[in-house]
Amino acid sequence: MDQIKKAAELIVNGKYNVALTGAGISTESGIPDFRSASGYYASMDPMAALSRDTLLYNPKRFYNEGYRILEDLAGKEPNKGHKALKKLQDLNKLQGIITQNIDNLHTRAGSAPVYEVHGETRGVHCNECNGPLTFEAYKEKVHKGEIPPKCDICGGMLRPNVVMFGDMMPPAFEKAYDAAKRADVMIVVGSSLQVAPVSYLPQFAKSLIIVNKERTPYDRDADVVIHEGCGEILTLISEEVEKLL
Repeated sequence: MDQIKKAAELIVNGKYNVALTGAGISTESGIPDFRSASGYYASMDPMAALSRDTLLYNPKRFYNEGYRILEDLAGKEPNKGHKALKKLQDLNKLQGIITQNIDNLHTRAGSAPVYEVHGETRGVHCNECNGPLTFEAYKEKVHKGEIPPKCDICGGMLRPNVVMFGDMMPPAFEKAYDAAKRADVMIVVGSSLQVAPVSYLPQFAKSLIIVNKERTPYDRDADVVIHEGCGEILTLISEEVEKLL
């Protein structure tokens, strides 16, 4: 495919390349996306179920709805798309991954650095003393009926290490912003590019590659656009990059 070769050439010629990934890269790992007809948002109002205010003031709703997404991510494995990006990092042709996903799959694939701009589900922390706890220990509390789960140190409310509606963006976003401004090439994978402020980042890259099943607002400005599944396309691109090196 000409688009595969063009993408590979851009990556090889770039001195500082980054990827920006969204839910679409993880669907092949058995994780639903958010906005499709079968996605998570089809059965809930995300602004309510996944908001900071719901967690603080209506925890029963949070644990009946939003929390189910977090627990659903457990046990999922990286797929070909995650592994292909790790391969590009191993070839020194991908200097960082910015991800909107909270599923930990880039980290599990061995990638680094990974800028988790919407947080992660490896752990939780106390809303009062900031004391940490593993997600597994947190899950045990939920399954025992401790709603909301409390900190063993100070008794404060525990909350997941994820960015909810109403939260400030984490320090990882500043690092992602700096990486985007440096990028010769940004590879957007499986993101609708409709969620601010992450959706602003592609405008800073000198060249843009988009791999996403659906159209995005940046398609008209991108150097390469491929509307297909992420795993196979990223594998082909990484293999072509290796040939060109």
